[in-house]
Amino acid sequence: MPTVKLTTQKFKDEIFDYTTEKEWKYNGDKPAIIDFYADWCGPCKMVAPILEQLSDENPAIIIYKVDTEVEQELAAVFQIRSIPSILFIPLIKQPMMQAGALPKHVLEDIINKELLSTVS
Repeated sequence: MPTVKLTTQKFKDEIFDYTTEKEWKYNGDKPAIIDFYADWCGPCKMVAPILEQLSDENPAIIIYKVDTEVEQELAAVFQIRSIPSILFIPLIKQPMMQAGALPKHVLEDIINKELLSTVS
């Protein structure tokens, strides 16, 4: 499954509506990863093909991409100060943010330990 472009409205509809909810409650049915990036960002361009590979290799998760230049409200909500920043969303636990271009083996480790370990 290819990565999915995520808009602020789609985030509110499918993941979490921060305008109406106070406590985090994930609306999705699969664990997710959100890649906050910009087209001009060199490290973002290095991570993009890795995330595409991981998306193909892990059909049990969904990987979204948020262009921080376009979706400024969403970037502000998550206080994105450096890119890439990657948000890992397990089904039942709190989401975790990691800044920086992570290598594939680190991303795989997080997927296996934090996202897929809670999927029944």
